[in-house]
Amino acid sequence: MSTQKSGIRRVFSALWSFINTSRKIIINLIFFTLLVVFISAMLSDEDKVQVPNETALVLNLEGNLVEQLKPIDPVEKFLNEASGEADPEAEVLVADVVHVLENAKDDNRIKAVVLELSRMNPAGLDKLKAIGQAIESVKEAGKPVFAIGDMYDQSQYFVASYADEIFLNPMGGVFIEGYGSYRLYFKKALENLKITTHIFRVGTFKSAVEPFMREDMSVEAKQANQALLDELWLTYKTEVAQRRNMDIDNFDESLTEFEAKIAKVNGNFAQFAIDNGWVDKLTHRHQYREAIANIAGWESDEVTFNQITYADYLSVVKPPLPLPVTNPNQVGVVVAKGTILDGYQDEGTIGGDSTARLLQKARLDDNVKAVVLRVDSPGGSAFASEVIRKEIDLLQQAGKPVVASMASVAASGGYWISTSADEIWASPTTITGSIGVFGMFMTFENALDYLGVNADGVGTTELAGASPMKELDPRYKAVIQHGVENVYDQFIEMVASNRQMTVEAVDKVGQGRVWTGAQAQQLGLVDELGTLDDAISAAARLADIKEYESKIIERELSPQEIMIRQILGQANTWFDYSDVNDDLQPLKDNKVKAIVNEFIAQYNKVARLNDPQGLYALCEVCPE
Repeated sequence: MSTQKSGIRRVFSALWSFINTSRKIIINLIFFTLLVVFISAMLSDEDKVQVPNETALVLNLEGNLVEQLKPIDPVEKFLNEASGEADPEAEVLVADVVHVLENAKDDNRIKAVVLELSRMNPAGLDKLKAIGQAIESVKEAGKPVFAIGDMYDQSQYFVASYADEIFLNPMGGVFIEGYGSYRLYFKKALENLKITTHIFRVGTFKSAVEPFMREDMSVEAKQANQALLDELWLTYKTEVAQRRNMDIDNFDESLTEFEAKIAKVNGNFAQFAIDNGWVDKLTHRHQYREAIANIAGWESDEVTFNQITYADYLSVVKPPLPLPVTNPNQVGVVVAKGTILDGYQDEGTIGGDSTARLLQKARLDDNVKAVVLRVDSPGGSAFASEVIRKEIDLLQQAGKPVVASMASVAASGGYWISTSADEIWASPTTITGSIGVFGMFMTFENALDYLGVNADGVGTTELAGASPMKELDPRYKAVIQHGVENVYDQFIEMVASNRQMTVEAVDKVGQGRVWTGAQAQQLGLVDELGTLDDAISAAARLADIKEYESKIIERELSPQEIMIRQILGQANTWFDYSDVNDDLQPLKDNKVKAIVNEFIAQYNKVARLNDPQGLYALCEVCPE
């Protein structure tokens, strides 16, 4: 028997060794293939992107609009691009889009800009407006802008509304539904599983934990969320109506009115869009190609108009690695994007230590005279937020002013890290505030009892007996609630001190309630409304520097990461199979998958939090 077991072990050991070796060989083959292609591309003039003398820039954006890109898995990116498959987590840096449009404005080879937005995901108004303003500058330079599409969702249409002409496929439509905040509520499910949820919070409107303690949205949460969404919706309608020269009531459709209008056009959504003034022309592909070719010219095969894609043009106007900034007067920009977690985190997530390290880097750089903290975060760990905020204090003590610039969202912990700034700038549509604190965990004593399992034992103190497997002592609950209230008191006192407000005034506009940037300015939580560029100018003014350059403060890359980034900088050139004239429609997720993904996303949003004390300043209605 012993010999038999030994033989089985040898077989499995050999099998695992074979699998492991094969895995390493495959990974190395992919890596060296990437390296060879990269070197070949660098040595070959044929693979370099050339901008035709007359062409149209096609702004075919794909994925999420972001303030900071997440790290990229080079192997996964290589395989996606080589196969022509869309990246489900693709990201587009807003600053890159603006940079491309600013270059196109002054590039005599670019005769027109074409907005092809079918693969651009929904985004905050702040990001959409930043792109829109860059489109306006192209139009002011005398270059026409066209929007082409089979379908436009709400975000896509907002950007398209900046175009001189909007073309829509006769089989397409424009779908503008307004803003909503709907969540899944798990109270009954947890009760059925006999799981006890313990909630600790301060703030009437701090509803991040409501899905675990209620079966529906509270009256307070509905009140706050409705006011916020109404403000955002009014901004959306007003701005689009102005650009399209239409009445603002064109958007306020009850379901009854909507059904009546659709019935009037026999269910033709494209005709509905024309009748409402949302689009200018219903055109098939060959028709809009001809319209654009009249300005940009035809390609040699006369199949479509002369064009260069967004990715190709970006590779021409932006180097894979940032050029060094030599001006001794610099305004450093530190991007704080994503959920705030403790410790060191990758780009695209805020780490208490990693983001603080970037602020420290700016503080120790003699050329950096001022800092802008660009915040795009719904919050997270209170502990990590304070680690970051303390570094801002140290920057100011070093004589370097700090300006907080809020992007689409800077709420809860996102507001916490902004509080100490010398000035706070926000977009009118920024979601901010949400000054409140909560803690939550679950115990399983009832579930275990149902299964016939009991937890018991001895300890030197009563504190030693606390366990998720046992009922939580009421005195322990009181201890945790005291801790939550203490952090909330610190929060509002800190805001009061930095905003020259009374604690009572902060508490009144706090309580976990969210506000738009425009509302926050009226309440004293924000100083000015403006863009990132406005915040950079303000930081330079506070530092009393006239001639300056802005510089993104980033983590130092290793030699391996530099090589990978250089490779990826060429990747879109080698494997860009996207074609704006492709007849294929993007695939839609099925409904079951969408529900499961929503459930997983809500669970992960809580599960990934890692505050040492389990206390969080997090806005539940704010997008990440």
